Amino acid sequence: MKKVAVAMSGGVDSAVAALLLKQSGHETVGVTMCLGVTPAEGGPVKCCGAREIEDAGSVCRALGIRHYVVDFAADLEAKVIEPFVAEYLRGRTPNPCVACNRSLKFGSLLSKALAWGFDGLATGHYAAIETGGGGYLLKRPKDRRKDQTYFLHAIPRETLAKVLFPLAGYTKDEVRGIAERAGLPVFDKRESQDVCFMPAEGHGAFLRSRGAGIEPGEIVNLEGRVLGRHPGIACYTIGQRGGLRLSSPAPLYVVAIDAARNRLVVGGKADLRAGGLVAGEVNRLVDAFPEEARAKIRYAHRAARCRISEESDGRLTVRFAEPQEAVAPGQSVVLYDGETVLGGGIIQEVLAWSLLKK
Repeated sequence: MKKVAVAMSGGVDSAVAALLLKQSGHETVGVTMCLGVTPAEGGPVKCCGAREIEDAGSVCRALGIRHYVVDFAADLEAKVIEPFVAEYLRGRTPNPCVACNRSLKFGSLLSKALAWGFDGLATGHYAAIETGGGGYLLKRPKDRRKDQTYFLHAIPRETLAKVLFPLAGYTKDEVRGIAERAGLPVFDKRESQDVCFMPAEGHGAFLRSRGAGIEPGEIVNLEGRVLGRHPGIACYTIGQRGGLRLSSPAPLYVVAIDAARNRLVVGGKADLRAGGLVAGEVNRLVDAFPEEARAKIRYAHRAARCRISEESDGRLTVRFAEPQEAVAPGQSVVLYDGETVLGGGIIQEVLAWSLLKK
């Protein structure tokens, strides 16, 4: 690629991505998404707030490149926030960062860059793209601690040919060092935290502010006996222990969310063990899934050995070699073969370990 638009978040990673591309001879411009996000004063850094747009502009001026701001607030609402609210009300735990990457950064923003005549889009993600098998492959980066491939598994395979990840071969510490030596104004800026549109009060408060019908209901055990009350199922996720306000001789965890009856089902830690899952909305980044791979069921999860089978309806069944805790419908399962990201999907059903081992 010769002409590249760089998605500028106002942070150090995208700043260094732009610097590296300019130094390597690319014709580079910075583009920042305006999403209508207004973080609280003194609150955590967000990725697309007004302060971040200003910081992105400062970096572009320091680099001597043009900076554009594009209004994608309506896209955020329709493609990320509305599905986020709907999923929580169904008793699921969605991952809005996966949806944002798929639909906004590598959807709306990439399309805008191509329409402007650029050859592709670069971002400051810690991930890699390599050629192989007649196409492009999404790979894990050098910095394993910052590996963001989990959040990138849902971008369309054909998109990889139009994307650059300049930080693939660098660690976070190296990136900060490059920024400091180059005199970039954001070299020591804090990293963005949390979901960009989420208030400090959490997702329960956010859903209520959206007029979502969050109603109190029953907390029951696995036998259906009522143990207490909850303020709304959308305030909980699978594996959660805090906030139940129950008296019990042993710790209790949310093991299931029954949205149809507005119930939380609680049990012991052993009841969180899952033997597998069924995933829909599958995105394949390779020609075919192998029979065996490793699966991550959340970002901080250590990938677990599994067997994969593709069903006739397009869904995937993933069976773990060892039981995994707190598999949450709505989250993503991402499949790996060594360094290669095979693809993934959205968890729709959880398969109990006890049933699979009978």
